[in-house]
Amino acid sequence: MQNTYLLAGIAMVFWGIAPIFGKLGLGATQPLAALTVRSVIISLLLLITVTIKGQWGFVAEMTAKSAVFIALEGICAALLGQLAYYYALKLGEVGLVSPIVAAFPLVAVFLGIVFLGETVTPYKVIAALLIVTGIVLLKY
Repeated sequence: MQNTYLLAGIAMVFWGIAPIFGKLGLGATQPLAALTVRSVIISLLLLITVTIKGQWGFVAEMTAKSAVFIALEGICAALLGQLAYYYALKLGEVGLVSPIVAAFPLVAVFLGIVFLGETVTPYKVIAALLIVTGIVLLKY
C-alpha cells in the first residue's frame, strides 16, 4: 500500500508539471500539431524502452479483448481528451483548465458505479461533492 501512495504522488507531481510545459509549448502551435509531436515522442520512447527491457512478450500475450479496451481507453484519454485539453489550455489559464480537467474522477466514479457495479460509499459522495465545490469556486 505504501508504494501505491508513493507512485500516485509521483504521478501527481509530473501531472502538475506537465501543464506548464504544455502551455508554454502551445503559444504559437496548433493543438493538433502539438499532440502529434507529443504522441510521436512518447511512442518512440515506449518502443525503445520495451525493446531494451525485453517486454515485447507481454505485448504479444495481450488478448484481443484487452487490446480493444486499451485502444478505446487510449482514444478517449490520449487522443480526444488530450486534444480537448490542449485547446482549452491554449485558450485559458493553467490554474483554471487543469483543475477542471483533473476532476475526471467524477465521471469515472459515476461510470464505474453504472457500468462496473462499483459501490457508492459515503466517502465517494463526499469526495465528489468536494470536487464539484472546487470547480464552482474556480468561477469566482
